[in-house]
Amino acid sequence: MKQETEEQQDFVKEVTKMSDDFDRWYTDVVRKAEMADWSGVRGMMVVRPYGWAMWEAIMRAFDDMIKESGHENWAFPLLIPREYLMKEAEHVEGFAPEVAWVTKAGGGMEELEEPLAVRPTSETIIGAIIKRYIQSHRDLPKLTNQWNSVVRWEMRSRLFLRSREFWWQEGHTFHASGQEAMDEAQLILGYYRSIAEDWLAVPVLVGKKSPAETFPGAVHTLTLEGLMRDGLALQMGTSHYFGQNFARAYDISFSNRENERELCYSTSWGISTRLVGALVMAHGDDSGLIVPPRIAPTQVIVVPIFRDDEGRAKVERFISSWAGELKAAGIRHRVDWRDERPGDKYAHWELKGVPIRLNVGARDADAGNVEMVDRLTRERVSIPVAGIGQRLTKALDAFQRELFDRAQKFQRDNTYELGTLDEVVAHFRERGGFVWAGWCGDAEEEAKIKADAGGVTVRVIDEATEAAGKCLVCSKPAKFRVALAKAY
Repeated sequence: MKQETEEQQDFVKEVTKMSDDFDRWYTDVVRKAEMADWSGVRGMMVVRPYGWAMWEAIMRAFDDMIKESGHENWAFPLLIPREYLMKEAEHVEGFAPEVAWVTKAGGGMEELEEPLAVRPTSETIIGAIIKRYIQSHRDLPKLTNQWNSVVRWEMRSRLFLRSREFWWQEGHTFHASGQEAMDEAQLILGYYRSIAEDWLAVPVLVGKKSPAETFPGAVHTLTLEGLMRDGLALQMGTSHYFGQNFARAYDISFSNRENERELCYSTSWGISTRLVGALVMAHGDDSGLIVPPRIAPTQVIVVPIFRDDEGRAKVERFISSWAGELKAAGIRHRVDWRDERPGDKYAHWELKGVPIRLNVGARDADAGNVEMVDRLTRERVSIPVAGIGQRLTKALDAFQRELFDRAQKFQRDNTYELGTLDEVVAHFRERGGFVWAGWCGDAEEEAKIKADAGGVTVRVIDEATEAAGKCLVCSKPAKFRVALAKAY
């Protein structure tokens, strides 16, 4: 993805066509649909109410999942002493270029005795604190999560996808055995897959990261990868198994059943507001967003059509006679009474990706019908208002399924099997998508794939399928079946 100047504050008059410039289309849609904008502080965005409502829906869904399995929400400090950050060398090395430091404070701008890092992630401060609350195997597992924002000093920023401050959840859990911790990492990966596929309607590949792509300090990283409509992959969530690495650095230990001191096994995992960007890029079109109903802040928009006060009163009485049924059915809906032409309202709500629009005029009121318009197909259907709550509930469920099926077809149509590095290089010179290939596991050969194919990386190691054939680089027997892609 080419870099664009981020700090443009001008009003977006028209949305660029996706086929003309996908990067510009994405930014135009995010800004004009009132999801987010640049804040005036370089590299930091402001998430507007429409975008935040989508993130809130994701938060509620995931929070329900983890609470059902015994996880608890905590709040840990924003600022981390340098001493804590330096204890886990591999972790520090991985984040060092992105850490922002507080070195002065107070009205006199006094130098702090020790610099404080603005959290890029919280493993280090949580490790130093959580050890207080773990003494015995009876204290385990300790299943913590927090919802917060973190700061990573990115040089290249993009709304929702990469900004210096972003919002996420970060889970950190501590266990008495390695197997229990690995099971935890897999459990969370399953939750993330449900969020992506069942809520965002984005099909994903799931599996393990290669060593080169593994989170700093982790034994292994599990990932889920979606395919955006420009053919680039997007990492949509990760779940890390640390073994005893962090416990060793922070002396997080417990008395086991044999009354011997033992280090804990730990995990961490996170999803962020980049998921909001994912649904834009996975589903949108030249008219703007297409929002999955389960995430949509407004699932049904009602557009009244009238010519005069008498007509308005008639339409208003008619809408009032059945609007309560929508509320009773739990359908998030609005009636657009703004002083705008109907055509302008249609375009406005198409841009915002509202799944279903109901057009309601005086003739509709006389007939006891409304005109239903599907954002995905744009089909117009006249439906009776009798039983409208149940009818729209079914329509929204069908919309959610059809949106997932559409994205899944796109993924299938853009997934390939190739056998050699030359074929991979030629493929990515012309197109994107996922490419499955065999790999022997050699790190130098992984680096060669990235160098020769212009930034292509191993996105997922398929642990469910036994490798067959030869390594695409050296032609030795393949140890892994891997998905390759260019990615955000």
